Amino acid sequence: MSRTPLIAIVDDDASVCEAIQGLVEASGFAAEAFSSAEEFLQSERLNETACLITDVQLPGMSGLQLQNHLGVSGSHIPIIVITAFPGDDRQALAAGAICFLRKPVVKEDLLTCIHLALDQRHSGEFR
Repeated sequence: MSRTPLIAIVDDDASVCEAIQGLVEASGFAAEAFSSAEEFLQSERLNETACLITDVQLPGMSGLQLQNHLGVSGSHIPIIVITAFPGDDRQALAAGAICFLRKPVVKEDLLTCIHLALDQRHSGEFR
């Protein structure tokens, strides 16, 4: 029996978290939202996460710092980076982000990125 993949969402804007979480759940995935990178890292869901969607601009640790922290710690969670601010895409993609999307996020683009992340994870690229 396969489990429904868990998509974690890290964004300090509650309305963004709610919208993305609703879209993810309506698309058949499990979703959990976190208001900061630190909250996500301290959660019991970290090891269950099949894909992470993170904003760049966060209080405390930024989304790019979270991406780096996960990479250094040996975590191989595929990451989708979102932002309302241009300029961070090269760093995020160079560090291994699956996708970099600008806000407001187009739902079809986000779903394409989630499927790409899960496909790459299942193929062994992120294990």
